Amino acid sequence: MNPLALTIFLLSLAIGTTITLSSYHWLLAWVGLEINTLAIIPLMTKIPHPRAIEAATKYFLTQAAASALLLFSSLINAWQTGEWNIDSISHLPMNALSIALMMKLGLAPLHFWMPEVLQGISLSTGLILSTWQKIAPMALLLQTSHLINLDLTIILGLTSILVGGWGGIGQTQLRKIMAFSSIGHLGWMIVVLKFNPSLTLFNFIFYVIMTASMFFSLMTISATKMSEISTSWSKTPTLTTSTLLILLSLAGLPPLTGFAPKLLISLELVKQNATLLTALIMLASLLALFFYLRLTYVVSLTLPPNSPNSLSSWRTSTKTLSITAIVNTLALILLPITPTLLIFL
Repeated sequence: MNPLALTIFLLSLAIGTTITLSSYHWLLAWVGLEINTLAIIPLMTKIPHPRAIEAATKYFLTQAAASALLLFSSLINAWQTGEWNIDSISHLPMNALSIALMMKLGLAPLHFWMPEVLQGISLSTGLILSTWQKIAPMALLLQTSHLINLDLTIILGLTSILVGGWGGIGQTQLRKIMAFSSIGHLGWMIVVLKFNPSLTLFNFIFYVIMTASMFFSLMTISATKMSEISTSWSKTPTLTTSTLLILLSLAGLPPLTGFAPKLLISLELVKQNATLLTALIMLASLLALFFYLRLTYVVSLTLPPNSPNSLSSWRTSTKTLSITAIVNTLALILLPITPTLLIFL
């Protein structure tokens, strides 16, 4: 892609998110979301392949439907209350608006576009879609968290954790696995959204760091399938080891970064007397734990044919970027500074 065109699209992504984050008016928030959607579509189709075109079409149709529902909800609210402020929204439009934002995020049962779109695009665009594109809708949900319907968040959150685990079990394509992983993590965030929005923001920050580090690792070793990740050990043992630990961090195992959000959300739900809900989401997340552990098994305990076991060349790939190393480190050792981060939130 032409560097000038790429710069314009990336700047448009940044501007769209910034407009939504800084808006106090539903129409401005909608404009920011639209700029975001339109800016990423050329990035999806930079490789002219039928799968990429299909992915971009599916993404555009679902995002357009969600944007239309969001605009319709805010219009109904303006008609009822006479205000366009994000804070002042009545009951009925709020439910429709929440569903529109959750559709943009890819929460179950509005998730069907997410694995298909992520599978059809490159890893670099998949990184943007899984992290940056979720900032604006999540910010709007956090701003309206005190008005959101509790039953809606619990049902969609629990469904997302179940679908995220169940859908990922049968996958061999790493991008689809990351899509279902994203759905599961968003489920954890939405479950606690009404009870404690700060925890949702905390979980979202950690999710972005861990997902970005996983995508950077996959980009560095050029792996999109399980069979490709299983042959990476003899080529880049150092990076493969960190990828293995990132997978365990995504699974939420202590003492890695991913353990902190799950622990704090579980404690918050127990504090709110939602013990049964806590038990259900913890049991549902065992499904996701299964496919993360299966991936770590593929990474660490399988060797490709004709590769020497003891004489593996212990070197880091020349393509390993410094940003990969930084993000990987954050994805693994942020647990000890969790209390400090919570003070700021």
